[in-house]
Amino acid sequence: MDAKAALVLVVLLVLGQSTLQDTSSKRRNGKKGAGNAAMEEMKTQISNIMMELNILKEQQALQTVCLRGMKILGKCFLADQVKKNFHSASDDCIAKGGVLATPLSLDENEQLYNYVRQSIGPEEHIWIGINDMVTEGVWIENSGAVLRYANWETEITHQPDGSTRQNCASMSTRAKGKWFDESCKEEKASVCEFNIV
Repeated sequence: MDAKAALVLVVLLVLGQSTLQDTSSKRRNGKKGAGNAAMEEMKTQISNIMMELNILKEQQALQTVCLRGMKILGKCFLADQVKKNFHSASDDCIAKGGVLATPLSLDENEQLYNYVRQSIGPEEHIWIGINDMVTEGVWIENSGAVLRYANWETEITHQPDGSTRQNCASMSTRAKGKWFDESCKEEKASVCEFNIV
C-alpha cells in the first residue's frame, strides 16, 4: 500500500511540474511546440510510472501466492484441489500468471511430491505440465522444450504406455512422485508453478 501511495504522489508531482513548465514555457516563448513537448514528456513519465506500478502489483500478487503455497528452488507452487481436465487446469494456471508445475530435477520432483501429499492428499494424482500432444512419444514441457528430466513409473506399469490415447502427464502421490501418462480428459487436482526472482 505504501508503494501505491508513493506512486500516486509521484504522478501528482509530475503533473504539477509539467503544468508549471508548460505555463512558463508559453509565457517565455509563446509557442505551442514547447507545450506539446512538455505534454509528451508528461505522458511518457506517466506511462513509466504505470509500468512500475504494474510490476509492483505483480510482485505483491506473487508474494501472496508464495505465502499460500510453497517456495521451492526459485519457484512458488500453489495447489488446486478442484479436479479438472488437463486443459482446464493449464488454462487456470495461466490465468493466475503461472503454468502447471513441471519438475525439472529429482530434487524438485521430490519437493513437489511432498507438497502435494501435504496440501492435496496422500492418495492423489495431479496434472503436471508435460505432454506429447504434438508428436507421439516426444514429451515436452510447458515452454515447448523437449523434456530433459523424467520420473516415469517404469517398474510396474512401464510408463508412458498409453500411445495416442494418453498424451498428458500426471504425478502420483501413491507411487511416491512417479509419473503416468493419462487421457487429458480425465479430471485431476493440479499445482500451479510461478517463477520468482
